[in-house]
Amino acid sequence: MSRTITVASIQFTPSDDMQANIDRVAGFIRDAAGQGADVVLPPELFCGHYFCKTQEEHHFARALPWHDHPAVVQLADLAAELDVVIPVSIYEKDGPLYYNSLVMIDADGTPLGVYRKSHIPDGPGYQEKFYFRPGDTGFRTWQTMKGHIGVGVCWDQWFPEAARAMALMGADVLLYPTAIGAEPQDASLDTAARWRRVMQGHSVANVIPVVAANRVGDEGGQVFYGTSFITDQTGEIVTDFGRSEEGVLVARFDLDLIDRDRAAWGFFRDRRTDLYDILV
Repeated sequence: MSRTITVASIQFTPSDDMQANIDRVAGFIRDAAGQGADVVLPPELFCGHYFCKTQEEHHFARALPWHDHPAVVQLADLAAELDVVIPVSIYEKDGPLYYNSLVMIDADGTPLGVYRKSHIPDGPGYQEKFYFRPGDTGFRTWQTMKGHIGVGVCWDQWFPEAARAMALMGADVLLYPTAIGAEPQDASLDTAARWRRVMQGHSVANVIPVVAANRVGDEGGQVFYGTSFITDQTGEIVTDFGRSEEGVLVARFDLDLIDRDRAAWGFFRDRRTDLYDILV
């Protein structure tokens, strides 16, 4: 029997009420599980509004230690109930340090560990370097009960090195929780298409499905454009949302077929690591 995995992406408009957002995400996870999902991906920092558009000290109070974060605790219980894997994006406080983190919760409710976002943006509307220390975990993948999963967080998704690293670590699928939308310095700049294309490129180059989950809605004038999607291993988008819908996307993949395709394309066979010193 072939190994398969069914993945899901959540797109929704968060409020600035943590518990209300956790409850809404839980509802979407139940919906996805009802459609057969093994892994359900919520968007980045879904517990509240995206607070990084300005530098305001009071927002540090949003951060909590990962092991007793309400989203982690409550969604771990839900993961065990529904037999699904849930990658949970949180604002993490670790002593005096603050990270944009993701906790991977296995299908029995066990937290498998933390990934801390590696690439931290700093620009108009996305002033994350004020709030987050660059991650110290390195890229991470997890052998879950449902498959081998790699996760990058938002800005990580623009870097081919991150995708290739996770593919080399054995990931079956790449997940990217996201919070992206308007560019306040240039109202004419719409990055939605290139945002999709860069991840489709990772999918093609690594012969791997990609799942992207973004938020939607207007948060004090910053509009998030959604357009969440799932690709197959050829980079083709197999299911997606537009700029306003809320809900779940679900897609099923044959991992044995994907392994065969990856071997046949030869991208990993023909790598020339002896020529790549310029990359470091």
